[in-house]
Amino acid sequence: MILLPVVAVALSGLAVVAWLRRRFVLVEVSGTSMRPSFRTGDRVLVRRVPSHGVRVGEVVVIEAPRPRGHQPGPERKWHIKRIAAVGGDPVPARVADAPALRGADRVPVGHLVVLGDDPRSSLDSRQRGFVPADRVLGVVLRRLPPDGSR
Repeated sequence: MILLPVVAVALSGLAVVAWLRRRFVLVEVSGTSMRPSFRTGDRVLVRRVPSHGVRVGEVVVIEAPRPRGHQPGPERKWHIKRIAAVGGDPVPARVADAPALRGADRVPVGHLVVLGDDPRSSLDSRQRGFVPADRVLGVVLRRLPPDGSR
């Protein structure tokens, strides 16, 4: 008789954990492109969102472009960037002269302009052009405290 409630609680707990894992992910920052906002070693909580669920100013985690000739495999690289424009928006004036964006008036539907906070060390839309919105993993909700602190 006691076993049934215990099993029910355990299954409920597993369902909650599964839901959380589908909705949220922890990402460790590597690189300097988002300094001073984020630094190497920072851990961030990311909420998975559909590609149409991002807004200008949000920091997102996106799948890095694969080099030409790269064979698809299980390894995926991620970049953390700030959304500067979404599909249908005008190309932001501050990057309109960037080689990869030159000549474009508007961001194509289904694409984004993403920028690092440190333009000197960021590989972003200034060099790579528009990013397909379906490469978005999610929106950064917050930086988490370092391991061992509260």
